Amino acid sequence: MVPLPDYDEMLLKLRSELSTSTEKPQEERLEIPKPQVLWVGNKTFLRNFMEYPRAFRRDPDQVLLFLAKELATAASMDGDRAIFIGRRNPDSFRVLFERYVKAAVICPVCGRPDTHLEKSKRLQFLVCEACGARSPAKFS
Repeated sequence: MVPLPDYDEMLLKLRSELSTSTEKPQEERLEIPKPQVLWVGNKTFLRNFMEYPRAFRRDPDQVLLFLAKELATAASMDGDRAIFIGRRNPDSFRVLFERYVKAAVICPVCGRPDTHLEKSKRLQFLVCEACGARSPAKFS
């Protein structure tokens, strides 16, 4: 009769085979564009604003409302750009877009950006198209 290998030996062999065959770098599918900011007087123009709602697959008015609330200023859209009252730093836009992605785009269950917002009565839910999870949106 052939002796069976030890459980620990089999486990180590399996782990070594798995780590070499499935080791792939995690790549980010959702690329957040770099903000293109222009200042004219006391106004800040976000020239590539429409790139963000397209990348996030969200309503531009909703994204603009989120930015206006977070920056505590008036905002409006003019074609593909957004206009904000006051001088804003490009880094502040970058941070706000990252916060928006975490709150309203990325699925909290599986971590994928394949989501859409669904309104039920007065509540908004983040529905994942990849895993089917339905979780409350973290912003109003």
